Amino acid sequence: MPERDVPGHIPADTGKPARRLLLVSTNYAPERAGIGPYAAQTAEHLAARPGWEVHVLAGMPHYPAWRTDPGYRGVWRAVEERAGVRVHRRRHTVPPRQTALRRALYEASILAHGTLAPPRTGRPDVVLAQLPSLAGGVLAARTARRHRVPFVPVVQDLMGAAARQSGISGGGKAAALAASAERYVLGRATLVGVIHESFVDKVAAMGVPRSRIRLVPNWSHVRRPSAPREETRARLGWDAGTTVVLHAGNMGLKQGLEVLIGTARLDPGIRVVLMGDGNQRRKLAELAAGLPNVELLPPADEADFTDVLAAADVLAVTQRASVQDMSVPSKLTSYFATGRPVVGSVADGGGTAGELRRSGAAVLVPPEDPAALRAAVSSLAGDPVAADRLGARGPRYVEEHLSREAGLARITALVDEALETTAARRAGAGAGGGGGGGGRTRAEDDRARADGPAHTGGRTHTGVRGGAGAGERRDTRQD
Repeated sequence: MPERDVPGHIPADTGKPARRLLLVSTNYAPERAGIGPYAAQTAEHLAARPGWEVHVLAGMPHYPAWRTDPGYRGVWRAVEERAGVRVHRRRHTVPPRQTALRRALYEASILAHGTLAPPRTGRPDVVLAQLPSLAGGVLAARTARRHRVPFVPVVQDLMGAAARQSGISGGGKAAALAASAERYVLGRATLVGVIHESFVDKVAAMGVPRSRIRLVPNWSHVRRPSAPREETRARLGWDAGTTVVLHAGNMGLKQGLEVLIGTARLDPGIRVVLMGDGNQRRKLAELAAGLPNVELLPPADEADFTDVLAAADVLAVTQRASVQDMSVPSKLTSYFATGRPVVGSVADGGGTAGELRRSGAAVLVPPEDPAALRAAVSSLAGDPVAADRLGARGPRYVEEHLSREAGLARITALVDEALETTAARRAGAGAGGGGGGGGRTRAEDDRARADGPAHTGGRTHTGVRGGAGAGERRDTRQD
């Protein structure tokens, strides 16, 4: 069914804004974990630019629980206003348990609904996408191609690698298909943003010239803790003399949270708190049955989130040993802001380990090794002064490298550069009597790889650049 205009929004056909941007991100606010907060803050930041109109094509809120938010159940399509951004939602499947087949159906439903019922936005000037989902990337690439405008995907996770490394049932067979879809999406980009330098080689291996890859790290999107730790611990029932190890966020396969259950089993003096939701929550609860020192909590409210993190003695980030280069957990930007030390039970040499080392606020141990994790936690608990000193490096790292202002400035610079690149290419094509498209052709890409340095928007690039430095919802809830 057609969408109706949201009250208070100027319909697209009544006046052309200075710039119109479409962001395609299956995950979006009100989701508070994972990609959703970054997508929302990006859209709201760009919408605040004078003369800019921002639309978002999103799915129904479902992450990290992998259950459709109760307020959206039964909704087929919706248009809503959030902080100056017009959000177009499309229904899709939400698999409560992850297998390769269920994930494929999830992606297929996003692609089908987005194709059959594209959002009414008017012609965009630029299309931005958050990957995953892969289906969202395909929709974004096709939209940009149809309107001959620049296309800029931002890679948050590498889905081909994820299928191989996450432990999902049938993932090995799905990896090639996912990698093929990634190559399709990234190969049609004007520029590609990656959130961590560990992704650069993988993206380049998919055929994207390095001169078109930009580093746009995620930022810390949470407020600093404000409540006294003692008060929060008392409210949560955590004794002052108990060592609390907290993991916050998604409880999925790739997190390998069984290692924390094993740590609690080894040492009754360590209280393990798993706060969040996900498709492995029920299994973890079963594993923890009979262990009085394991506690599963629901996700904290946004206003309370960092206070709960700061009340713990140690914050944990864990990944399966097979997880190497598919993702860098977004939770780290929140962890570092709290001033607590982090223990990383992750594969050495991956992007997550590199980020933990760079922060200076973490201790690394081998993945899936409860004894090593227990030893690291006990060492920190035995020297509170050293633990506090280690944790204090996190906020400094956030201030110097992960501020919201710097992160959003990089995204803004990425979008502006894509617009300038396309405008310059069209001007050059016009001077030569040719037509101008929204992105470089495959032939141009082949020449760029053969010739070395590529010229982009009048600037010569020989490698990856980092870019520039430093509401209320009114929901139509109709089909």
